[in-house]
Amino acid sequence: MLPEISDLIHRSAVFLPGDPARGGRIALWQADGPGTDTRPWAGAGSFEELTVVTPDLRRTAVRALVLTMDEALPVLTRARARARAETAADGGSAAFWGAAALLALGFAARGKLLPGLSPSGHDAWRIGPLEAADLREVRTLAAAMPPTARCVPLDPERSPDPEGPPDPEGPPRLPAAEPLLRAFLDAVADTLPRSPAATAAAGGPAFAARPPEHRPDLRDWAAEVAAGHDAGVRISLRIELTGEPGRAPEAPGGFRAVLQMHSPADAALVADAADVWAGSGAAAAAFPPGARLDALRALRRAARLWPPLAPLLGAAVPDAVELADEEVTELLGEASAALAADGVQVHWPRGLVRGLTARAVVATPSPKRPGSPDPQDAAGSALSSGLLSPGALLSFSWRHALGDRGDLTPAELDRLAEANRPLVRLRDQWVLIDPAEARRARALQDRTVAAADALAAVLTGSAEIGGERVDVEASGAVERLRALLTGDTPEADDETAAPPGLRATLRDYQLRGLRWLARMTSLGLGACLADDMGLGKTVTLIALHLHRNRPGAATAGPTLVVCPASLLGNWEREIGKFAPGTPVRRFHGPARGLAGLTPGTGEFVLTTYGTMRLDAPALAATDWGLVVADEAQHVKNPRSATARALRTVPARARVALTGTPVENDLSELWAVLDWTTPGILGRPGTFRARYAEPVESGRDPQAAARLSALVRPFLLRRKKSDPGIAPELPPKTETDHAVSLTGEQTALYEAVVRETLTAIAEADGMERRGLVVKLLTSLKQICNHPAHYLGDSDGGATGGSRSGKLELLDELLDTITAEGGSVLVFTQYVTMARLIERHLSARGISSQLLHGGTPVARREELVDRFQAGEVPVFLLSLKAAGTGLNLTRAGHVVHFDRWWNPAVEEQATDRAYRIGQTQPVQVHRIIAEGTVEDRIARLLERKRALADAVLTGGESALTELTDAELAELVALRPAVGNGR
Repeated sequence: MLPEISDLIHRSAVFLPGDPARGGRIALWQADGPGTDTRPWAGAGSFEELTVVTPDLRRTAVRALVLTMDEALPVLTRARARARAETAADGGSAAFWGAAALLALGFAARGKLLPGLSPSGHDAWRIGPLEAADLREVRTLAAAMPPTARCVPLDPERSPDPEGPPDPEGPPRLPAAEPLLRAFLDAVADTLPRSPAATAAAGGPAFAARPPEHRPDLRDWAAEVAAGHDAGVRISLRIELTGEPGRAPEAPGGFRAVLQMHSPADAALVADAADVWAGSGAAAAAFPPGARLDALRALRRAARLWPPLAPLLGAAVPDAVELADEEVTELLGEASAALAADGVQVHWPRGLVRGLTARAVVATPSPKRPGSPDPQDAAGSALSSGLLSPGALLSFSWRHALGDRGDLTPAELDRLAEANRPLVRLRDQWVLIDPAEARRARALQDRTVAAADALAAVLTGSAEIGGERVDVEASGAVERLRALLTGDTPEADDETAAPPGLRATLRDYQLRGLRWLARMTSLGLGACLADDMGLGKTVTLIALHLHRNRPGAATAGPTLVVCPASLLGNWEREIGKFAPGTPVRRFHGPARGLAGLTPGTGEFVLTTYGTMRLDAPALAATDWGLVVADEAQHVKNPRSATARALRTVPARARVALTGTPVENDLSELWAVLDWTTPGILGRPGTFRARYAEPVESGRDPQAAARLSALVRPFLLRRKKSDPGIAPELPPKTETDHAVSLTGEQTALYEAVVRETLTAIAEADGMERRGLVVKLLTSLKQICNHPAHYLGDSDGGATGGSRSGKLELLDELLDTITAEGGSVLVFTQYVTMARLIERHLSARGISSQLLHGGTPVARREELVDRFQAGEVPVFLLSLKAAGTGLNLTRAGHVVHFDRWWNPAVEEQATDRAYRIGQTQPVQVHRIIAEGTVEDRIARLLERKRALADAVLTGGESALTELTDAELAELVALRPAVGNGR
């Protein structure tokens, strides 16, 4: 075992250098009694007799424990930590070498490892390259080295003392601290890459420990590495103008590159190579004797990268080289970058203006014909009527500048391009510019581009032109539009109020959403309202319709809502509830039509995605004020027939509603926003290359920032968890979802009503009451699913097409699970719960079922699994799970079928909406439209007397209705507005 750390900090420790560096060792012995320590420390190092030098410069023999580097590193670092913990001082020599080990580990962690050869020609890693700050850290630590840390006699063959080896017969002396420390750092560097940990991290044997390789043939290669990274000097080029160019603009002088030498030990130490070769000047004298050889090695590497430097290699003194114009042009571009990558900087004369800066300015096109309106008036008109109307074009102008001297005039740009030299006199100043760059700048002319492309460039602040990214600015009406979209102007903070016809109190975030939608659609721009489910997208859109159709509004016109079939009834009910008196019709079913629809009616037209796809030409022939795509994720595939048909329906403005704008990848976001505001994200391939791939791969954070800036004005995303959206104790939002019966359900419903009412008319007493209960039960089962009433146990596997309720449940669960939410689904029938369970399993959705027959232990297990987030959908029997459970994991509660007593439903809802709930709870009640369920819901709202009876008596109260009342209750009615 290793020696006790508390014992080590009181021992002497020295580093014994090795060749290669990883062969170095650490020797430990008793400081106050040399040769007396004979305890066997098995498994770590070996004992050796060493002759050491005491601090008072006497030779003495000790018995020392000698550890290899891989054995010593953990011992030394622990000794350092223990010394700091137990003493105010840094400890003895063992603690010092522990500090040195930590320094070496820090260098290695920062990647400061270089390959090379040891003095004997063996492969070895070393610490490097070290910057000036690193060297100061090394020298600070070396200055703190205690005498006991370097009390070993010097080895004449590999002495780290720069003054040369000592006289073996003379008095002993201690080695120099800094060279000994550097040798130790290199030993750590040569040990780490060959350790088992490095092998595991590398995932292979590339760095596995292996015997030293003797490769003297790599000496030149090692010298090249040293010259390029950690040689004694580094080189740079100082570019000078020859002659007196300031006197004669027509005949400017030439250029030359002067070779300079820099010391890595002192960043401020620089000298011309000519002075170092001559040994003149204080700076030149500071370079070591081998500096010239190091400089030539670095120069040889630089000449391979840029051949015009080759003449310096053949010169007796590599002082300077004359440069032709084309060579200066090379230095202005790729050559300078290649040299800099190898550590050779190029320094240009002060006072020269280098290169052009370019930016694009986007504006409305200037009038080209006499009598055309003033550009500013045209801009104002474009802004008010919708700047991005189809076919709109914007001017894309270029501005070029030299430094901070302002924009160049066309004549000045012509002069730069025609000079065909890298040095041009302009505005009483010498300009250094690539002639090809000047010609490209002159070739750029004002041009018009699609408004969507120009606006995208303005919003992101840049555009990619010819493979280069340039800054983009806006002016005039375009700048006003940009400020409106980004909120950089007081005009963006409009005070649009809830319209008078709205029968609802909008929450603050809903009012902000209305103002945003009103602003965007008034500009002729599309928008995507991507609020979480339950935050009121429907009521916000209804408020927008009323606002756009207010008296005197220029945006008046009918609104077309395209939605899943399961949501038609819900839209119609919400419009009737929040905007009573607003005309609404369904463009759905065999009798659908648009007769009588005029732009001034302010009417709502509701249709499904399927009907829209079939009748797109008829819908496209109508002048729509607004087209709304609800659950817009249905058109996330732009190549689908539904998405293509939707794009053919024109409108003054388009709004997408979705809680999941991105489900799988960014192409879905493109599909939604390219429908609302065509062209704003570019073509699909361009969007994929410019944004989607860089963002999804995470390789370009700037691309993500640009995409965010581009998308932000057109998409409003609020989550229930966002600050300020629902600041009170989590709100509970209740929504009644009306669904239509399928054809099969309708036939069954009507047959059961007809047959059972006939039987009830002929019965009395308990028999009649029983028939009424059976009728109500049968009708509710039919409303749930035909298989529920028929007893078809396989009905759940046939999908939701047989049941409007099951189809809507699929819609709800898709949205909820896509948002990562959890949901409780209550039904009063275990049979129906099992049908749903089988249906969800067939769709690949994980669910679990709790009912009255579930054992207590299993019940607790199911609750724990749900609360842990293992199962997103929890199916529950209303009676068995309506009380006594804490299911706060759920943010949604679905009542698949209606219970006659709302108090029971509220108790079931409270399984999620209770103390401990930290998220808003959305309650969904699914109602079969036009059925007994629908009638009961209306009665609960409108007829207090009957409501009281239901609240107290449930189904038993309904058994006391007269035959006429009962027939009125259960009769199947067509949906309001259907077929209009």
